[in-house]
Amino acid sequence: MTSNSSAERDSRSFRNTLLQLLIESQNSDGGWGYHRASQSATEPTAWTLCALYNENRGDGLSKQISLGKDWFLRNQLGDGSWPSFASQTEGCWVTSLACLALHEIAGDSDAVARGFEWLCQSWPRTPNFLQRLRQRLSSSGEVTRQNNSLAGWAWTTNTGSWVEPTSYTLIFMRRLSPKTLSPLAVKRKELAEAMLRDRMCPGGGWNSGNPLVYGVAGEPLVGPTVWALLALRDSGEIPQVRESLQWLEKSMPEIHGSVSVAIAHMCLEVYGRRVSAIDPHLQERFETDRFLNNISVTALAALELNPARNLFPRAAQEVAAL
Repeated sequence: MTSNSSAERDSRSFRNTLLQLLIESQNSDGGWGYHRASQSATEPTAWTLCALYNENRGDGLSKQISLGKDWFLRNQLGDGSWPSFASQTEGCWVTSLACLALHEIAGDSDAVARGFEWLCQSWPRTPNFLQRLRQRLSSSGEVTRQNNSLAGWAWTTNTGSWVEPTSYTLIFMRRLSPKTLSPLAVKRKELAEAMLRDRMCPGGGWNSGNPLVYGVAGEPLVGPTVWALLALRDSGEIPQVRESLQWLEKSMPEIHGSVSVAIAHMCLEVYGRRVSAIDPHLQERFETDRFLNNISVTALAALELNPARNLFPRAAQEVAAL
């Protein structure tokens, strides 16, 4: 009992260290950069606000959260989207993270509604009929294996669908009440989920590109796999989820990057899988390189270490192991 209490105190102390680092790294404009004292950016600001808000400390962090919220409201573009940096004039994939963070800290709001509308109207580029026909008839038709008619979301406008930006948007959409989704939003959700199922690598997991190229199976990566699994967490026991969970579980001993370990551990917890304590590993990495002073990594690690987090609730249905 004493050992468990000591471990809990060490874990809480380490999490407090990460939170204090995040607090001290907030820029004077209210946002956070990718590294301390760097230009404020949407992605690290979003993950940091999620980490701080999920601490549930009453008014203890209200000032930092309020300043971060104001940063988002000031930097939303006229079309409802957010750019990666305030100095940019075109919105992109980070809009989903901005909506996710704002919805967590403020619930439904005009800013979130405008961002969501932009996401619903932001279609990726897909091959037209003639391009698809040419690919089907040409000898290169077997170069890749994926259904290009399934649309998710892109990293930047006028480009194709990718696993991670699609996953981020679906994660945000799952925080919304299904009753509030418009017919267009429902359609986008269904297409995006089908796209993720289609893009799974043979044997489980996802990568950043195509699942099969020139007949060779793509190699799964931790990041895309975790985010896709979190996006599909309420989809039941579909084969893609079961196989990918198995791949992630088997890969855990070989995962070494701090953020990869943190998000993989969090993902397995979400699905109700038994996982060993991660605190000592993350603390060792932090003491070695301080997560390379990366604010997003620090925020995600703090979020993972928080047993009371509500951003990533457990799956509605546990997925049985294969």
